[in-house]
Amino acid sequence: MSRPLKIMLVAAEASGDALGAGLARALNAQLGAGVTFVGVGGAAMAAEGVASPFDIAELSILGWLEGLMAYRTVRRRVADTVAMAVAERPDAVVLIDSWGFTIRVAEAIRAVRPDLPLIKYVGPQVWASRPGRAKSLARAVDHLLALYAFDAPWFEREGLPTTVVGSQALHVDMSGADPVAFRAARGMAPGAPLLLVLPGSRPAEIRFMAPIYGQAAAQLKARWPDLELAVVVAGTVADQVRAAIDAWPVPAHRVEEPDKHAAMKAATVALATSGTVSTELALAGAPMVIGYRFQPLSYAIMKPFFTGKYATLFNHAADEEIARELIQKDATPDAFAREVGRLLANPDLRADQAARQTAALDLMGREGRDPSEIAAEAVLRVIG
Repeated sequence: MSRPLKIMLVAAEASGDALGAGLARALNAQLGAGVTFVGVGGAAMAAEGVASPFDIAELSILGWLEGLMAYRTVRRRVADTVAMAVAERPDAVVLIDSWGFTIRVAEAIRAVRPDLPLIKYVGPQVWASRPGRAKSLARAVDHLLALYAFDAPWFEREGLPTTVVGSQALHVDMSGADPVAFRAARGMAPGAPLLLVLPGSRPAEIRFMAPIYGQAAAQLKARWPDLELAVVVAGTVADQVRAAIDAWPVPAHRVEEPDKHAAMKAATVALATSGTVSTELALAGAPMVIGYRFQPLSYAIMKPFFTGKYATLFNHAADEEIARELIQKDATPDAFAREVGRLLANPDLRADQAARQTAALDLMGREGRDPSEIAAEAVLRVIG
């Protein structure tokens, strides 16, 4: 009897951890006892049997300057991950998102195990910045699992076989999310306007964005005294978010992860740090304003490499700024208060934006199969 397949999954951030867990579940569903896992990941992957040798929180790095400061840590963890690939002798390695870390792992594994199939799950957003990364990835791995159809041509032009699997964010099940119960549990009047703030899931995002959002919320609360405020507390930065909310000049409800989707459906308007959460908000029908700030020196270094028109995926898919984006110097309390205020004041504007967001999700592939199942089938084809 042949041994079970051994697949190594490598994720360095919370979003990648979730993707890795979904892929492990799908492979288990298809192969059962015919597959085992090793790798690097977080709590979600650990629950699926992937025991990580180190805490991936130390690899959650934002910006070039922060990356330089963490260079020694990243280099050490790359070596640890490559050593695992050599010792465990997996049948394939799946490197999930986290470009800076996983490209280094891929190149190092390729140098010592050129025969080992390497699969990248989520390519870098070359349509937004540094398109040369497509060529770098094509040299480093054997196959790409891309999230969106508009990703594929960038990599296929460089000779990298690509499978479009779809985004898990487009398949979030919100059927059990109850916005009425969410409001009632917190004593919110059914018709009171609710601003839902999503400050991010990385320490740097909370540090840069949460104080700005708090000041904008204070301005909005002064204009709409009955405005309810709620803040999503991402598990990866929970303590930091709670401390930031405590420092706000106005009180806000804390929303833990299990209630996040109910809060999204209950929201009148959302104010969110750029990321995949914008897709979930659009699925929930919440009109939103998007913000982002980098460490200033990092932004100055990176800015020349930004080539895309938009940071938000559904804006990119539709090729229009459906949700207002306020980035770096534009991301001020006054600007956020002004843009959120426009939506709060105009129900027709909110309804129109929500409808256009939904239409853009259709362009992104909302009606496809479960991405984890498609990804699992692609991994097995590469191994086969």
